[in-house]
Amino acid sequence: MKFLSLEPFIPSGSNFEGSKEFFQELGFHINWEVAGYVGFQRDECRFILQQFDNVEFAQNFMLSVKVENVEEFRNSILDSKLPEKYGIRIGQIIQQPYGMEVNVIDIAGVCWHFVQQ
Repeated sequence: MKFLSLEPFIPSGSNFEGSKEFFQELGFHINWEVAGYVGFQRDECRFILQQFDNVEFAQNFMLSVKVENVEEFRNSILDSKLPEKYGIRIGQIIQQPYGMEVNVIDIAGVCWHFVQQ
């Protein structure tokens, strides 16, 4: 049997609509939406944004997303002024054993590791 995909449920934090807007500005599009849940996709990456606010859970939740060019990705976030607009945090690009990485802390406090291999 072949596994076909992995689609984690990502907490929105207290601002579900703001989180939804943030991920759209990050380049994800909405595949579907029902009360309290949004299915997002960008290229082959998919996740489900869940209207869920638990700070402790969100701040201990991390994801790794592979990107083609981490510098271009980071610059696009800064050029779009997403940290100022949404209160997200973005780190510097650092070399890790598994590739170049930049971390983004989203509205809820989830840490997204964007990695160029």
